[in-house]
Amino acid sequence: MPTGIHNFGLQHGRILTIINLTHHATFCTTPTAAIIAFMNNREVAKLFADVADMLAIRGDIIHRVLSYRRAAEAIQELGRDINQVYEAGELTDIPGIGKTLAEKIEEMLTTGKLSFYEKLSEEIPPTLVEMLKVDGLGPKRVKQVYETLGITTLAELDAAAKAGKLRELPKMGAKSEAKLVKAIETLARHGDDRTPIGEAWPLAQEILAELEQLPGVQKTAVAGSLRRMKESIGDVDLLVAADEAAPIMDYFVNMPRVESVSGHGPTKSSVVLLNGMQVDLRVLPAERWGTLLSYFTGNKDHNVRLRELALKQGLSLNEHAFTPTDGGDEILCASEEALYGVLNLPYIIPTLREDRGEIEAAQKGELPDVIRIDQIVSDLHMHTTWSDGKMTILQMAQAAQARGLQHIVISDHSQSLGIANGLTPERLWQQAEEIAAANEKMGPDFRILHGTEMEIKADGSLDFEDAVLAKLDFVIASLHVSLTQPREQVMARIMNALHNPHVDMIAHPTGRLLPDRPGADLDMETVLETAVSTQTILEINASPYRLDLRDSHVRRAVELGVTLAINTDAHHVAHFELLHYGIATAQRGWATAEQIVNTWPLEKLLAFLAEKSR
Repeated sequence: MPTGIHNFGLQHGRILTIINLTHHATFCTTPTAAIIAFMNNREVAKLFADVADMLAIRGDIIHRVLSYRRAAEAIQELGRDINQVYEAGELTDIPGIGKTLAEKIEEMLTTGKLSFYEKLSEEIPPTLVEMLKVDGLGPKRVKQVYETLGITTLAELDAAAKAGKLRELPKMGAKSEAKLVKAIETLARHGDDRTPIGEAWPLAQEILAELEQLPGVQKTAVAGSLRRMKESIGDVDLLVAADEAAPIMDYFVNMPRVESVSGHGPTKSSVVLLNGMQVDLRVLPAERWGTLLSYFTGNKDHNVRLRELALKQGLSLNEHAFTPTDGGDEILCASEEALYGVLNLPYIIPTLREDRGEIEAAQKGELPDVIRIDQIVSDLHMHTTWSDGKMTILQMAQAAQARGLQHIVISDHSQSLGIANGLTPERLWQQAEEIAAANEKMGPDFRILHGTEMEIKADGSLDFEDAVLAKLDFVIASLHVSLTQPREQVMARIMNALHNPHVDMIAHPTGRLLPDRPGADLDMETVLETAVSTQTILEINASPYRLDLRDSHVRRAVELGVTLAINTDAHHVAHFELLHYGIATAQRGWATAEQIVNTWPLEKLLAFLAEKSR
């Protein structure tokens, strides 16, 4: 029998497969003709992730916890079936997988269980892991409520908190208990299967890159909410223009990263990938590309408006073409520009297609000329080896210049953020010497400004005295800690920073992290209005795990006249590549180049900062 994978039967509701083995990894001691593939990538990754969390709750050393966590992440991101990797004897080629973890993977794949997990479960109930999803609830606290109160599930924790049974625990109290109840409610509301754009976008690009190499493929694109660059997506929609769909569909459903096929038709196929994400592919001829791309980009309400405009002209519009309602030949559109032209509209870019007034603005000739990535000349927020960055000041500057930037701000963390190796004033002045030396090496056509990302502390005070801030070129203030404080308390903190004349910018204002940390409960209207009156810049953080300000806040900021920045918050030169996420968020908020300080020449930025500090 040739090496391969074959359906075997059902076990616990899922298909098992037999994998014929022609060779084995070095850690396999007993030759076997075949194995039953009891587990897939997601299941192996989930089990390792659970082990990591259970070890953290038990209090194991951090290196052991991290080894399982990194292994889980590596398997989750693996673009191949873990069973096939095992069959090829290549488990130890996976980053973070050594002999010991490879043996555990082998056990899972060949038996459907992990004895180490079962033994650990006798000491640490696996249901405790769910509690770690609650914002502000760490492993030590979970262990405490388990050992003290015998609570083993999130439901029991919620009931105990609402009954006032947690406030007697050390360092808990009634306020902390109330915060916990709120955090559990937030988790319940937030729980969905949406994927952050930072995970979906690169995956979609990888698949498109594969499809582009196939014979007959003329065009490819992402569609749906991913093309509109929403911060999270439900599934991935991909489009291909080709005259013959069948070979492309066959390749798509048989990609190594595919776990299962949920649909395989002549022009549409749907698959579930090894990481659990659903991907839909549609193929149509190139001459219909414009209507296809527009229809499947959406959003639904925008499309409804387009169809209404078409009907007023006696046309029916779908993904294939315009069709006269009284009969006649189809009107094909090879581009979206042609489609909008038929409707007597200027082209509306995908990030604006949310039926939030863009069609009316287009009809009036008032569609905003939103920010483009080629207009950016600076990045005002980045970190180096002086705090928690991975590259030197000179390396960051050289990489920025190579991307076409003209000036940057080095903004390492301030002293109270110890976990990020924050700088004391003394280290700030040492850093100033290195920045001066780097400026000499960079020459007259590039400028490095000396700044800080200063912590707005839990008590509302700022991490540096005004005398220190006055010596810096650019001052950023940020919230990183105590984000679950009541609104009045956290608002007092950020308002203190906004009213300080030395604070030039508030970075990632709410402090949120996608998908699980909602951020501080700010009165954003007051924050935006105050930013206008104090001439404080508000940041659109381009990290796909922040995107803070979010698009809806950007739209309101634009209406109020807030001065905005789009920064990568880079901790490595590779992070400059994240800028397009911030650009898309700004576009979704209708922001133009004039409102984004990163488009300004250095002289204009310095004049603005000097005016503010008066």
